[in-house]
Amino acid sequence: MTFEIVKAEEKDYELFASIIQEVYEAMEQKEWFAADNAEYTYEMLKYSNGVGYKAIHQPSGAVAGILLTTFPGDSEENLGRDIGLPESELMLVAHMDSVAILPEYRGAGLQKRLMQHAEQELAEQGYRYFMCTVHPENRYSRQNIIKQGFKPVKTALKYGGYRREIFLRDRSEGLD
Repeated sequence: MTFEIVKAEEKDYELFASIIQEVYEAMEQKEWFAADNAEYTYEMLKYSNGVGYKAIHQPSGAVAGILLTTFPGDSEENLGRDIGLPESELMLVAHMDSVAILPEYRGAGLQKRLMQHAEQELAEQGYRYFMCTVHPENRYSRQNIIKQGFKPVKTALKYGGYRREIFLRDRSEGLD
């Protein structure tokens, strides 16, 4: 299968929310995924608090998966705070916030492709620290994240009390 990775537009917020909800509903272990809603996605895309990416199946044009990245700045939600990054470094943090791949497109490496595309683009804009969270028992996402050079740095309660492993990829350490 062939896919093109493209940047989302503000108007894609409902599409993102729909894909996230569809993936969430199909999950057996719902606690593994903190599903973003349409309002959150809209806020991130509209006010440049994040960038969305879509994996478009070629030649059908169907959206196979999405990635929402967010820029937490110096907010309390910045995962850099959880690991003790200095205040001066918090503005260099980007979160790989939500990745959702529709079931019929899984196994094509889309999570990795979306994240690598976003990381490359955001690094060019000056972001240095790429962070994400994964439920400790979600071995599929954990393996994907680790294969991309992310390192587990802490386990904490996030998103209203859900246990999550926090991962970090520091671009200053070189590329894999």
